[in-house]
Amino acid sequence: MRNAQFILAWLLAATVALGAARQSGASPEVPGAPQNHPIVLTGGTIHPVSGPEIPGGAILFEGGKIVAVGTDLALPPNTERIDLAGQHVYPGLIDAFTPLGLVEIPSVRATRDQSETGAINPNVKAQVAINPDSELIPVARSAGILTVLSTPAGGLVSGCSALIHLDGWTWEDMTVRAGVGMHLTWPRMAPTYTWRMEASAQEQLATRDKSLTQIRQALTDARAYLTAKNGRASAGASPLKFDARWEALAEVLEGRLPLFVHADEIQQIQAALALVQEEKLKLVLVGGYDAPACAELLKKHQVPVIVGGVNRLPRRRDDPYDTAFTVPARLHQAGVEFCISAAQQPSRVRDLPHHAGAAAAHGLPPDEALKAVTLYPARILGVAERLGSLEAGKDATLIVTSGDPLEITTQVHAAFIQGRKVDLNDRQKRLWEKYKEKYRRLGIENP
Repeated sequence: MRNAQFILAWLLAATVALGAARQSGASPEVPGAPQNHPIVLTGGTIHPVSGPEIPGGAILFEGGKIVAVGTDLALPPNTERIDLAGQHVYPGLIDAFTPLGLVEIPSVRATRDQSETGAINPNVKAQVAINPDSELIPVARSAGILTVLSTPAGGLVSGCSALIHLDGWTWEDMTVRAGVGMHLTWPRMAPTYTWRMEASAQEQLATRDKSLTQIRQALTDARAYLTAKNGRASAGASPLKFDARWEALAEVLEGRLPLFVHADEIQQIQAALALVQEEKLKLVLVGGYDAPACAELLKKHQVPVIVGGVNRLPRRRDDPYDTAFTVPARLHQAGVEFCISAAQQPSRVRDLPHHAGAAAAHGLPPDEALKAVTLYPARILGVAERLGSLEAGKDATLIVTSGDPLEITTQVHAAFIQGRKVDLNDRQKRLWEKYKEKYRRLGIENP
């Protein structure tokens, strides 16, 4: 009876969500036009992130690149001046782990393009599945998040993630860097005992062992493919038959592509580190709830951590209530490279600055919290020469705010991606205006 009720409830929810998906259509926000003249933002407080703030400063950008940051700047002819008195300029925020662009409504299968069937799919490329018309992209953009790492999921080896800007006509327009990392979900190392887990402890351990065998076999097969390919090339023989899966993993084995391992528990992290060291791979840890407990090991092997959300519940009964909130602070104190992501459903990417703010409220220095969603993810994702701070030569990807972007009350007034001004309207704002008008017609000014 309980299963039947659950199925009926699920079908009802899916039907309602599908109706909403059909009605929503494409977002009406038009992508920004390429910058065709110099622009200078003056009078506001510039926050380069990589250096001290500049009160009453100016930032000049042309052709999508920052030309100069300072106070007295020499301006080229035909420069558009935008006065920002009382406002602040920050780099665009970066979320380093999200399904944004790949998932619209999680409960509607037709709007999910995040995963493929099967356990081993290293050939998957996230960027080709990006939906530029997602209604969730403008919502995240309104919160100051201008760049995200869109990540595949499903199975064990899910495929390659792509770094995208949240503005553009097509996925080609949006892609900043394709093939940022290969994503692997590490199996749970110990059995769990919850009402949701129907498998016995013995069955869970058998599944774990099978998954670990599959991971090792995939690496072994890819290495054999790479050896045969190089051997044929050096011998002048005919090329080996192309295999997209092993070609993708070959990049990981050769050190050209880092392995992003999704793991939270200490046993998972230790097991993943052991395999990576054995195979001599580059590792980026994603999730990292127990990463502070492995801090010495992570620091020794120079493994960065993408903290998978700060606003999380404790994973164990005996954990302090604020364990998840203090993960960034403890990693910072231990000298481990890290950044913060929202790591939630794509509709909650907008909460990224609040995750960083919560980390700052639980011991992480405020300047480090800001870097954790700007400069640090840019470094971990290999694009620090273009993004993450306001410096001459970098992309003009920035936001204009009413105050500290990590404060909930702060409003984002304007945003530029590679010098082009982007539309900050979104579905939520349109609905707010719609129903504000409804109550105005009823004579209710403050509903």
